[in-house]
Amino acid sequence: MFENKKIFIFGMAKSGYEAAKLLSKYNNEILITDGKEQDENHVKELTDLGVKVEITTNQIDLIDNTFDYMIKNPGIPANNPVVLKAKELGIKIINEIEMAYHFLPKNTKIIGITGSNGKTTTTTLIYEILKRKYENVYLGGNIGYPLSQIVNDIKDNSILVMEISDHQLCDMYEFKTNISLLLNLVHAHIDFHGTYEIYKAMKKRIFNNHTNTDLAILNHDNSDVLELTNDIVSTKKYFSKTDKLDAYIENDGIYYNNELVLKFSDIKLKGMHNYENIMACILAVKEFDVENEIIKEYLSTFKGVEHRIEYVDTINGVDYYNDSKSTNNEATMTALKTFKNPTILIMGGLDRNIPFDNLADYVSNVKAIVCYGETKNKIKEFADNNSVNCYVLENLNEAVNKAYEIAESGDTVLLSPACASWDQFKTFEERGELFKNLVKGLR
Repeated sequence: MFENKKIFIFGMAKSGYEAAKLLSKYNNEILITDGKEQDENHVKELTDLGVKVEITTNQIDLIDNTFDYMIKNPGIPANNPVVLKAKELGIKIINEIEMAYHFLPKNTKIIGITGSNGKTTTTTLIYEILKRKYENVYLGGNIGYPLSQIVNDIKDNSILVMEISDHQLCDMYEFKTNISLLLNLVHAHIDFHGTYEIYKAMKKRIFNNHTNTDLAILNHDNSDVLELTNDIVSTKKYFSKTDKLDAYIENDGIYYNNELVLKFSDIKLKGMHNYENIMACILAVKEFDVENEIIKEYLSTFKGVEHRIEYVDTINGVDYYNDSKSTNNEATMTALKTFKNPTILIMGGLDRNIPFDNLADYVSNVKAIVCYGETKNKIKEFADNNSVNCYVLENLNEAVNKAYEIAESGDTVLLSPACASWDQFKTFEERGELFKNLVKGLR
């Protein structure tokens, strides 16, 4: 399918770079382009492989009707002029995962995880627990490695665990999972999709090409999830905090098929949002006959994923937590519910024209907000309207210093931005790493 073709890769980054390397092995004519300067070693490597690399902002002139495919970076919106021109020319537009999927062994079992929040934690849990029972388990997608990077290493009868974002689901057509998890739905990425309805429609694609032999694992407590999946043909299993379904919570424990799997006291991670992620994980790994003891053993030590309510350090009696992965209000709500002590909240980032009003019910323990970035004035207005002290700074470095200055023993300093990082950082990971380094520097 992807041999002896002419392929336009729009956007380099990690996934475009790996896609070009994979496709270069199959006698394809490849052009990859990006508007930003790229790693010189990557550019040289691709050039040596026969890939044409064009770093330019005038990308629209590079595409014509001789191309068979455009492989689009997930972060590029559908209304980009280059994408629109490709559509007009009748070029098939897909993403890196859709392409790499066709190189997988046909008997690979694929678990796909999506949702507005909790994807990375749940994906990590499933992967790590399955690894404790099976040898051929791989991690890819929006976490770990681009599928193009690992696809040639995946053996027959393997299990592939993939975090898949709404951005990645936009350009998928033949890709199919055996098990799909939809953890939750909240208003997010409206700036990218235009409407919440389109966002939900993209999430629904995680069930593309399912039959009744495939499994959908769903959050029964989320009305939007139930409504969206009402007509899918997958076999459905549900997890719930309140109802006794396939996985549920009762008496401070998590049950599967009416059997106690583990108690909250067995779990290192705390917080109801994490218990929901764990229920979803249990429903997935039980399809592979994983014993309760394996689940319990791992969860007794797992402290959480990096950049998601991640403990950093305690300085002068003040605990510092990195929640850089919180790029929307709902994720920050979850973080705020985790702490009962006085909290200094560091917020700010890219302005997506989303108000912060629905955080109002979650700031009772917030003694101060320290904000920075594009959204700083909007956050200041929110804080003033809710009688929360607020300090306005220009960047994260200044924000951390201010938080340190005003914090007292017994407080928590929480970086939970409720905003994307792209006004001052390339990724939320870069933002989180800087925060951790700044905190270490406070010593």
